[in-house]
Parts: sequence; structure tokens; C-alpha cells
Amino acid sequence: MDQLFNRKYIVQGLFIVIALILLGKLFYIQIISDAAFVSAESNVLRKIYKYPARGAILDRNGKVIVQNEPVYDLMVTPTEVKAFDTLALAQALEISVDDVRKNLRKARGKSTYQSTPFLKQISVQSYARLQEILYRFPGFRTQDRTIRHYPDSVGGQLFGFVKEVDSADIAKSEGFYRPGDYKGKSGIERSYEDILRGEKGVVNTVYDVHNTPQGSYADGKYDINAVSGERLISGIDMRIQKLGEELMMNKVGAVVAIEPATGEVLAFISSPGYDPNLLVGRSQGNNYMSLIGNPYKPSMVRPIQGRYPPGSSFKPIDALLGLQEGVIDVNTTFNCPGYYMAGNHKVKCEHVDGNISMRRGIARSCNTYFCHVFQKLITRNGMKNQRQTYQDWRDKIAKFGFGEKLDIDLPFEKAGYFYNSDHYDKIYNNRWGYTTVISQAIGQGEITATPLQIANAMAIIANRGYYIKPHLIRAMGDKIKKEYVDKNYVGIDTKHFEPVIDGMQDCVNSPWGTAILSRIPDVVLCGKTGTVQNPHGKNHSVFIGFAPRDNPKIAIAVIVENAGFGSTYAAPIASYMIEKYLKGTVTGSRAAQVEWMKNQNLLPVLKDKTKPVKAITKADSLLIQKADSTKKVKDSLRIRSATIKQSAATKPKPNKTVQLEKPVTEK
Repeated sequence: MDQLFNRKYIVQGLFIVIALILLGKLFYIQIISDAAFVSAESNVLRKIYKYPARGAILDRNGKVIVQNEPVYDLMVTPTEVKAFDTLALAQALEISVDDVRKNLRKARGKSTYQSTPFLKQISVQSYARLQEILYRFPGFRTQDRTIRHYPDSVGGQLFGFVKEVDSADIAKSEGFYRPGDYKGKSGIERSYEDILRGEKGVVNTVYDVHNTPQGSYADGKYDINAVSGERLISGIDMRIQKLGEELMMNKVGAVVAIEPATGEVLAFISSPGYDPNLLVGRSQGNNYMSLIGNPYKPSMVRPIQGRYPPGSSFKPIDALLGLQEGVIDVNTTFNCPGYYMAGNHKVKCEHVDGNISMRRGIARSCNTYFCHVFQKLITRNGMKNQRQTYQDWRDKIAKFGFGEKLDIDLPFEKAGYFYNSDHYDKIYNNRWGYTTVISQAIGQGEITATPLQIANAMAIIANRGYYIKPHLIRAMGDKIKKEYVDKNYVGIDTKHFEPVIDGMQDCVNSPWGTAILSRIPDVVLCGKTGTVQNPHGKNHSVFIGFAPRDNPKIAIAVIVENAGFGSTYAAPIASYMIEKYLKGTVTGSRAAQVEWMKNQNLLPVLKDKTKPVKAITKADSLLIQKADSTKKVKDSLRIRSATIKQSAATKPKPNKTVQLEKPVTEK
């Protein structure tokens, strides 16, 4: 009985303690603390989010290449809206009365009680007019933010664009993004979103009955300051980035330049390009759709998404492997009668070279020589073991970066394809040998690579056997990125590089070299031309190179689609960019050649089912032109659309006074 009595008082005491705790908490919330009041939604206290400025992006010389400009959004909370003068609001915003009504209906459709955008990114002039009369429009308020601006109007595919988040972005952000926020969707803006975006701030603002802000509640005690995004310092040299885009005007292709010692990307050019300012502001959506619909695919990031056979630019790598495996030496010669017989079919060579050694074979780009090297590599373990030996050869070539992604700090990179022996076993039912895949000896057939991979292979040769992973951003804020220091060795002894580089030097600097017309005064440029077979039209022009020979500062790969011999277009473009980078300017008569190259229109004529399509002209807004105003953008897009529907036009005639001489041909 006593036991039950004691239990009764224990239970009663427990209830009393709980009640006292609850009463104490209630007293603290209502009397002592006003935090609950601050967090509550009311007609006089509003939580205003402050959007941070995105981090600026600089080039390697400290030049600002991506910055911010202030803009303003007009926000509306539909439940707080009362009858207002629609004409006055329309005039202040420079829109129609119908637009005012339509925007208000859209806002109500999103939410009646939450603040949503009524009109985004209004001009500074409209903002100033609106501030004077905003008290007349209950439920409306302005919110400041920044948008991107690209002073040089280049690098559209490189920098990417920023766009409002969608529902998927919000769901994946773990509460960071809210409707109306923006994030990087492509390019550097996407890759470094977490660094560039900064942190949002909150201002608890008191409004009076006239909808006029009275300042921050409790002197900002509960406000949170916005934190701007970190500044990024890239490896890009804007001088050669701009020159490269100008040289590639009205051409399809890509240019990638790398600093061999660091792996930093110096230039990253995808052509046709577009002004990144077109994807900023209220016309962003229309301009984006025009890009997507453009038949020349300016939205494609060709340096990391274009996949091309490397062509003759592949030959120095095969020479290195031949030396490493001991199947040739620097004095090994083969006879070139103008072709190579692979079983019962011929591999054509562009010249009859007779007995030719490796150094001259590289300079002359002799197909016959490198078919013999490939034969020796694949049969070195006997004719019956060709499939296994091919796989060994393929794996060693893959160390140069072929057949897999290099994981550059950009999204959506693609890997070229480079088939292994299992793939051929399935195709040929285990009945195949070196003659079946002989086209790989000259960088054709079942091997493709991105321009980035080809440029990286050139950086490996410049470094005599290793590469640092290619990357665009060298520092974030004041912190140097330390993850890009590892040397990736490719398994070729250093001693084998010099004789191969001798041939590449001769390619540009000797009378019999295929790129003799691209010599740079006072600079030893080592390179290799390539003419890549294209089953869909004229061959592609390719050049890889580095300079100077000793202590190289730049390695480069240039691909110009449908441009023919590598010596005609790709090699000169590379040499102009290298000279600009090393010497600060293109000198002498070569300056006139630069202007000639800029004016060459090599865009292929495309046809639909009804009418031929004219190549985009220099006047088209989607090709490296700054949009001075929304009107100009709309007008230029309208002109481009009309131009594409016209009949096909012939290419402009070259200026005979500066036209390059007929090149030494190569394959």
C-alpha cells in the first residue's frame, strides 16, 4: 500500500516539473526573447534575401575577364497587392499594361502569399523611376542582385552561362537554392559554382503601412551578411584567346594551348563561337534557343567534345614507341615508292621519298615510313601473337591520354574512342592482324581524340615524357591549387625524345618540312602537320607544336574542319598564336597574313531538304560580337535567321598580296 502511495507522488511530481519547464519556456519566448517575433511572417516584418556577387574570374596576367553588373528585380506578394495604377507602373518599367496584368497573373499562379519575381533584371533607369513611386504599389518591392558581364565578349563555351535554378536544382541543393536563385549551368561557371556563388544574406526589414521600408529590425541584430564568391585566377592568356577566336572566325574547329610545365590551359577556343553576353539578361532564353538551332552548333564545346582522328599528328608518338621497343633506331630507313602495301590494299603516300629515315620521315610526314614502323611494332612478338601485341601497343599509346578523359575542370568532357583487341576479335572473329588496322599507323581509322587530348600529347613531347593534368583555374582567391603538381609519366625514356623532336623541328624549319611557311622569326617552333581524312567532305587541317625547343613555354593543337592540308590553315594559325604569346606581337609581313587569315570563310555549305544554307557571315551576332543593347541583339539574331535561309554563297577571294605560298603537301 505504501508502495502505491509513493508511486502516486512520484508521478504527480513529474507532471509538475514538466509543467514548470513548459511555463518557463513560454515566458522566455514571449517576454524575454523576441527571436520568435523576428522569424514570424507579418505585414510589417519581411525577410529580404541579399544575393552575393559571384566571384570574378581573371586571366593569368590579372586582367578581369568575367565580372558583375548590378541589376534589380521587382518582386510581388499577391496577397498584399491592392488596387493600383497599372499605367503608371507600366510606364515606370517601360512595358505595356497587358504585360503588367500578365506578370501579375503569373505571380499569383506561383504563390499568392510568397514574394515572387514580377519583372526580372530591370534597368537602372527604371529602378530609379520606380523608387520614387513604389509606395503607391502595396505588395511590390525591389531586390538587387548582380549579373555576369564579359568585357572581351569572347570565350562563350569556356566561361559558360548562369541561369535561374529549376526544381531539380532546388531538390539537389539540400536547401541552399530557392526559387529565383541563379547558378552556373555550363563551363567554368558550372565547374566552380560552389566557389563562385558565395553565401546569401538575410535582412529582416520593417515596412510601414505605406509599404515603405523603415530599416533593419533590431538594428540588424538578426541579419546575416551576404558573402561574395571567391575570385578565380585562370591560366588563360586573354591576348592569345582573343587572337585565336579572331583567326578562327567563320571556321569550324578548335584550338587548345597548354603551358607544358604546369598543365595550365593558355587558350581554349571553340569555333564557331558566340558572345557570352548574349546569354545574360532578359533575352537569354531567346538567344539560347537561337544557339541551339544554329546548324554550325556554336553551343558545342569542340575542344573537349569534338572527336577527330589525330591524323599525321599521331606519327611522332608511334616513332617514340618504336624507339622505346627497339624495333627502329634513328638510322633505320624504309623505301617509300609513294605507297605502302598492306596485304592486298595500298596506303597512299603524298610523295615518293625513296629511302627515308625517321627524322626526315617526320618532317616529310611520310605515310609509308610509319606504316613500316607500325608493322614492326605489332609483329615484334611473331605473326601469331599480333592480337596480344596490338593490345600492348594500344595500352602504351593510351598513356599519352588517348581513349579516356583527361578530367579537365570543365563539365561534359568526352573521351575519344580507341579500340582494344577484344573489339576487333568480335568484329573479325579473331581473324585479323596489323594489315586490318594499318590505318592507325597514320592516326586514322578506329582512333579519335579531342583537341585537348592532342594538345596534351604535344605537351608530353615538349616535357620529354610526362604531363601535368590540364586545367583552367590555377588559383581560388589567394590559394594556389596544389592538386595540379603530379607528373604523369608515359613510359618512354627521355633519350628517345630528342631525335623525334629533331624531325618536328625540321617539319617547320627545314626546306623539305611540310610547315616551312609557318616559321617564326627568332623562335624555334617544333611541330607536325596533319591532313585528316573526312568521309563527309573536304579533309580537316591539323597542326600540333610547341615552342621554343628548349624550355618550352607553349604547346598547341589546332584543328580546322574542311580546310585541307595542315600546312595551309592549322599551322599558320598556331604559329601566329605562339608568336603573339612569346613575343607579344606578330611581326613583319606576318601581321598582314594574320589579317588575311581572319577574313577566310571556311564554313561548309549546309543544306536542308528545301534550300541551301548560307555560311554564317562575319556580321552575325553569334560570332564574337558584343551586344550593345537588347535591341541590337534582337536585330542581329533576326538578321542571322534571315541570312541562313538565303542561297549558298561562295567563299571570299583571298587577298593575293598576302596569300600564303603553295604549301609542301603532306598526308
